[in-house]
Amino acid sequence: MRDDYIEFTVRGAEVLAVGPDAADAFGRYWREERLPFVGLPDPDHNIAQRYRQEVNIFKLGRMPLVIVIDAEGMIRFAHYAASMSDIPGNRVLLDVIDEIQRAS
Repeated sequence: MRDDYIEFTVRGAEVLAVGPDAADAFGRYWREERLPFVGLPDPDHNIAQRYRQEVNIFKLGRMPLVIVIDAEGMIRFAHYAASMSDIPGNRVLLDVIDEIQRAS
């Protein structure tokens, strides 16, 4: 998402990444990687549980989950990954955002 972050913001979208690490480790990673979007640590898994993110210890922990939520708070797209590499491309997400905007 970093590579296309401007494409998201031009559309009025905000990117939020939620991770399982504690705040200090998560913040350190965010600074080192110079990620332009918001990162939210979730070491107690509250957010992961709320959105039913799968945890699979045989596949390195939390499976990726990508959600697009519209301005009214409705989930308009959800991708529950089957593996750590199963993440939709940015073009898919940008198309979803474009479709939401066309429908509004």
